[in-house]
Amino acid sequence: MGLLERARKEWFMVGIVLVIAAAKLEPAIGVKGGPLKPEITITYIAVSAIFFNSGLSLKTEELTSALMHVKLHLFVQIFTLVFFPTAIWLFLQVLSVTPINEWLLKGLQTVGCMPPPVSSAVILTKAVGGNEVSFYFIHN
Repeated sequence: MGLLERARKEWFMVGIVLVIAAAKLEPAIGVKGGPLKPEITITYIAVSAIFFNSGLSLKTEELTSALMHVKLHLFVQIFTLVFFPTAIWLFLQVLSVTPINEWLLKGLQTVGCMPPPVSSAVILTKAVGGNEVSFYFIHN
């Protein structure tokens, strides 16, 4: 396999390397308030495009099937939004009597209460061949 053919096959990785190299050479383009306006383009446009693109690839039958897993959806929501934050809070109560820095404990509490980053998780689920339909409904 020639170099050009390999580059065509691995176009995504080549693109990532080129973008990283460009960012290293001219970081001012991507800073907050810069020409790319990442505070707008990433927050609204890129995340919306990821969900839209992911939604286009879903089959109607799979969507309908995933909607019927109500018990699974409830379990994941309760585990993610109730059980895990409560477990972290209890763990922090134990850690609060130790000499651990107060700000480290506050950071752990904040991270423990945050839901997982859905946009990247959708991409990773799809990349490994997981059931992105169920994932999509569980986390939205």
